[in-house]
Amino acid sequence: MNPYVIYTDSACDLPASFLSELGVKAQSLSFRFDGSEKEYLNSDIIAEDFYAEMRNGKVAKTAAVNENTFKTAFEKEVAAGYDLLYLGFSSGLSTTYNSGRLACEELSEKYPDRKLLSVDTLCASAGQGLLVYLAAEKQKAGATIEEVAAYIESIKMNLCHWFTVDDLVYLKRGGRVSPAVALVGGMLNIKPVMHVDNEGHLIKVGTVRGRKNSLKALADHYDELALDHANSVIFISHGDCLDDAKELAAILKAKDAPDVQLITHVGPVIGAHSGPGTMALFFLGKER
Repeated sequence: MNPYVIYTDSACDLPASFLSELGVKAQSLSFRFDGSEKEYLNSDIIAEDFYAEMRNGKVAKTAAVNENTFKTAFEKEVAAGYDLLYLGFSSGLSTTYNSGRLACEELSEKYPDRKLLSVDTLCASAGQGLLVYLAAEKQKAGATIEEVAAYIESIKMNLCHWFTVDDLVYLKRGGRVSPAVALVGGMLNIKPVMHVDNEGHLIKVGTVRGRKNSLKALADHYDELALDHANSVIFISHGDCLDDAKELAAILKAKDAPDVQLITHVGPVIGAHSGPGTMALFFLGKER
């Protein structure tokens, strides 16, 4: 059995240091600000600066990873003697996964003695990151590449993503809410509650009034859906609103949930569409 590497992409929103600890590699999606030709990778700008630009009115446009970029990255691992498992950003939100899948297929033909597997996580942000973490834990426990791939396939429909945003203007720009809804919502302090569905799309589930109620709504969904209420692995990601992320963690703790294992930024790829003030909660549940 060949050793294998787990690969993902930057839509997982896991810090580089965390990925390094897991032994996982990631290919970065890119973005640029309107009016500028400069293209950024996640590592080129810290999250606080990215969100400061958005608050100042700049609009960020994101770009998927293309197949050739993946092939170049993956071939370095395969040529060095490793098999490879790619866990990709939801195909319901980006073409990135499909590019990674095609790169795996082409390299499999070139290197028939290597195994290159890909899994469409149908996840985003630290929801994708949570699956990557669980895959890495399985790998460390001695699971084969096929066993890890099968494990992620078996649990990805249980990966709950619950999101809210602080300002509807960013969802309006992406066409997820109408200008009228954004205007009225802003006037009435209405906050959407959203999740990622079984097809990997971000959809609105409901609305609440006020930021504190939106955080409580996320925690309520944990209460309702968590597979193992007292022992879940919980990740939180946020759009440069750390105090609110800590408040959400405290609300969960008051509901006897375990400590949140990771609080991380929503990176530019997701944040470009959801904006500053995004709050997201991730855990394994009875269903998405």
